[in-house]
Amino acid sequence: MKISKELCIRCKGARRLCGLSYCPLVSGFISRVEAIQSINGLEVEGSTPPSLIVGERGYPRIKIYYGIPPGIRGDSARIYDDPRLWFKRFGLEDIVRYRSKLLHIVLPVKASNPYKLYENEVGLAVLSMKPVDTEAQLLKKPIPRLSFDSLTPPRGPSAPVKKILVTSNPVISRSLEKIMWDDLRAEEAIIELYKSNVDFYTIVRALSIGFLGRIKQRKIVPTRWSITAVDSTISKKLLKRIRMFKPIDKIRVFYNEYIYNKYLIILVPGGYRGMWIEVWQPHSLWNPHSTPSILIVRDSYRGEPDIMDGGYLAARTSVLEYLYKIKRQARVLILREVMPQYVFPVGNWQIRLSIAHALERGDVTIDPSIEELVRIIKEKFYRIPKDILVKIIEYVYGLRETQLDKWL
Repeated sequence: MKISKELCIRCKGARRLCGLSYCPLVSGFISRVEAIQSINGLEVEGSTPPSLIVGERGYPRIKIYYGIPPGIRGDSARIYDDPRLWFKRFGLEDIVRYRSKLLHIVLPVKASNPYKLYENEVGLAVLSMKPVDTEAQLLKKPIPRLSFDSLTPPRGPSAPVKKILVTSNPVISRSLEKIMWDDLRAEEAIIELYKSNVDFYTIVRALSIGFLGRIKQRKIVPTRWSITAVDSTISKKLLKRIRMFKPIDKIRVFYNEYIYNKYLIILVPGGYRGMWIEVWQPHSLWNPHSTPSILIVRDSYRGEPDIMDGGYLAARTSVLEYLYKIKRQARVLILREVMPQYVFPVGNWQIRLSIAHALERGDVTIDPSIEELVRIIKEKFYRIPKDILVKIIEYVYGLRETQLDKWL
């Protein structure tokens, strides 16, 4: 957590100096303690929502984190790891609380041996369309720790396992079950599953546990790498089709916000290009400084970003899905503002769903003048630096520097 070391030391979780109505550090820690207290000795049982994270440290000798909420069985377990259920229904504290109570059973594996996961049915359980009952005998009780990153949701306590047993039958979609046994390249398998409307994160898990790709070449893939690979593969396929469509005929502006993140999506008539502008306000999670921190990512004509950023890839996939749906292409600009209250990164799913929801809900304005667009940005966002406003105007309206000087 990087909201400010000095602020947290002064607050100690009691004075709410960060502006939140709760202390996420204390809240997360308490939830972990509750999860551990619900474990009876070294025996644990519950249903995986399903949930799986493949770590990358030590690759190719890595660890798999198989998640179950102790004592929670059946459909009640789904809420512990289902972004589509969380979105717009729960706030940041709720998501941290649910994920913190998810116990992760640690299985050490070799990346070159995904077949071990076939044997104990763990691999099938994490691809199920409904929660799957699991029993496990731990080697030792877990210790509560804070664990999170920018791509995946917060992770609860973890413990090494002595024995794990899947005790109910996983329900696998027909499309996925067929692809699992096909000798296809991973990219082809991802596209086939996507065309069959298999959930994005189910595809990610299938790739992560080595159930996709040429049968003799399959490997277990860290979750972070899998998310990037699936986003990139889907985006490239969509972009190839979109370039054949006519451009949109008017500037269209969309907006959405969720858990202290704000998004503005601007579609501009013309051939596809992409730009991502990310503004982290002072004293926010990744910006402990006193001035806004800016990240700008640009796509090449081929759709290759000049900076590999998971947040942009997630946002771009949602925009390309929308353009494919309306059978049009456009220049795309996405502005993201992250507020200081966003003290836990819950994963890129919130970017993906926030952008998709904004586009589905419809535009907030069509063909705005420069003055109107600036007014919208100033009304919706907390503080966007002047030089970023200039970049947005230049990109959207194609103004040259001399014209911008005159307008300013």
